[in-house]
Amino acid sequence: MKTATLPSLRVGPELREAAESVLKQGETLSGFIETSVRETIERRRVRAEFIARGLAAREEIAKTGVFFAAQEVHAELSAKLAKARARLRSRVPKRARGA
Repeated sequence: MKTATLPSLRVGPELREAAESVLKQGETLSGFIETSVRETIERRRVRAEFIARGLAAREEIAKTGVFFAAQEVHAELSAKLAKARARLRSRVPKRARGA
């Protein structure tokens, strides 16, 4: 696939210095910018999908009238989490737990 370039970006010296100050060893400013653009694209896609699911759920509730209160969902999830933690604790030897 043929590569393309993104538009040039003019920024103040403070922003450039801030970006350069967080570069990892061997990382280029161009690489940092590319990674930032990719991550922002992914974050926006995930957010858009989340919103779409929420709107679809709202429509489903309007059609069926079936929904669950947040407190009920939180209680069920907390119970599942407590069970999972208890199972993990029972599998870990007492020495490893610091007992």
